[in-house]
Amino acid sequence: MAKNSISAKRKGYIGLMRALMVLSAALTCALVLFMIAYVLAKGLPHITWGLLATAPSYMQDTVGILPDILNTVYIIIATLAVVIPLGAGAAVYLTEYAANKRLVAVIEYAAETLSGIPSIIYGLVGMLFFCEFLNMQTSLLAGALTLVIMNLPTVMRTTQESLKTVPQSYREGAFGLGAGKWRVIRTVVLPGCIDGVITGCILSAGRILGESAALLFTAGVAHVVNGFFAGLAGSGATLTVALYFYAKERGDFETAFAIAAILMLLTLLINLLAWLVGALCKRRRNV
Repeated sequence: MAKNSISAKRKGYIGLMRALMVLSAALTCALVLFMIAYVLAKGLPHITWGLLATAPSYMQDTVGILPDILNTVYIIIATLAVVIPLGAGAAVYLTEYAANKRLVAVIEYAAETLSGIPSIIYGLVGMLFFCEFLNMQTSLLAGALTLVIMNLPTVMRTTQESLKTVPQSYREGAFGLGAGKWRVIRTVVLPGCIDGVITGCILSAGRILGESAALLFTAGVAHVVNGFFAGLAGSGATLTVALYFYAKERGDFETAFAIAAILMLLTLLINLLAWLVGALCKRRRNV
């Protein structure tokens, strides 16, 4: 009887925990789906070709987000062009070359700590260092360099974890065939973990796309169409900064929701792309 009583209590406990986990998962999914549906329902009806393809004109009182789209593209390209070589190179060195494991552990701990710092602090540091100390003024380049510092720990740690998934036997086999250290890394290690590296880079692009607090201090809020290099040298608002501007400063919630819907679609597209790239690389590796 005692055993049956304990077994019944244990089954009841397991059932209760399972029900709570199912409820938590359902609630989380419901909140995410509600947010996506609400933003898209409020924003999609206001997305027009005129909104996407024109610049704002205060003389004619017209609204356009073409400069903000271009500035977003410029800052993503500039940030990734710097953060990918730095992050991947640091990860390769720490994983494959560094002999002092204590130093590696300290650097990994510092990177994880930097990943948790609020973005507005990065914006303050970027404003003081890049805009004031280096005299870059408020510009997309200063914003891109600030985002490099923000995303460097993420790219480095993602690449590190991907490198650690490559079996040590692959390296030993290549060394046994007479290959040098760099040749082993280039021809054996990196191809074996390229899916994780690419996925981390794509997810970093998503974080860059959604950043606003740091860019308010460093990139500015100008809505002017420029070329790539002229745009980097001047002030410019990205889509997230433009959303804040239209919602907070002008009270134009129709345009704000339209920008929010565009950002939502781009975020979903980036996450889908990361999943597809990871699946494709894994399939090619298994063939």
